[in-house]
Amino acid sequence: MMLVANKISRFHRSFQILNEVEISIKAGETLVIIGPNGAGKSTLLGMLSNENISDKDEIYFKDRKFSTWCAKELAHNKAKFSQENNSDIGLLVKDVVLMGRYPYFNASPHQEDLDVIEEMMKKTDIYKLRNRHYNSLSGGEKQRVHLSRVLAQLQNDETSKLALFDEPLNNLDVRHQYNIMETIREFTQKGNAAIVVLHDLNLAAEFADKVLLLKKGKVAAFGTPEHIFTEKVIAAAYNFPCAVFKNPITQCPMIVFGNQTKNCNRCVIDTES
Repeated sequence: MMLVANKISRFHRSFQILNEVEISIKAGETLVIIGPNGAGKSTLLGMLSNENISDKDEIYFKDRKFSTWCAKELAHNKAKFSQENNSDIGLLVKDVVLMGRYPYFNASPHQEDLDVIEEMMKKTDIYKLRNRHYNSLSGGEKQRVHLSRVLAQLQNDETSKLALFDEPLNNLDVRHQYNIMETIREFTQKGNAAIVVLHDLNLAAEFADKVLLLKKGKVAAFGTPEHIFTEKVIAAAYNFPCAVFKNPITQCPMIVFGNQTKNCNRCVIDTES
């Protein structure tokens, strides 16, 4: 397994944020974490990326606890995109993306580092912005700059790398949302793994190999999209009625929310059979 977490719990004072969450992901997989607000998604992702954990927490990355990795070695094998990034950075776009290559050089970047950031900027459609000041960009453009930085960090000869993304599609239009998800899929198809927190259930259904559904800090369901995206499971988790159809293009589950779904006449995908 690429990453295994056993019975992970987290408290904030007397409030329990996570309650014995178990998770696993293999190389080549995309795991999407979903759930209502306050379910513990970002807290879990942080712990899985080695933030605020103790040696008592049973989290194993490539069969080793994070405490056994040196910082440089870990930076070559794992990277995380956070939903909260500094909005005031007095650098050019290309220099922000270059931060992802800091683990690979000391004083000056090598030509390989420059080639990598050029490729990643093109993948996220910000190459044309490379000489713009970061602070002049829109929210969605800044989002793609940091995605480029994270992707640039993991361009190396290491095998079975792990990328973690906390709500990477915020502020992005539809085209760029799909572009980012396709880029993540391309990354995992090379024998790597990705863990992504998403709010868009239909994108989760289309791009996830496995889905972890959290509710009130507990695992409500864990499995394939076809197993998770049923009316019974999703309506109970979000406390709101929904209908689940078969997407006529992708054949994936397609979720529609609304009170009117209670009595509508439709052909619903039978994902529980």
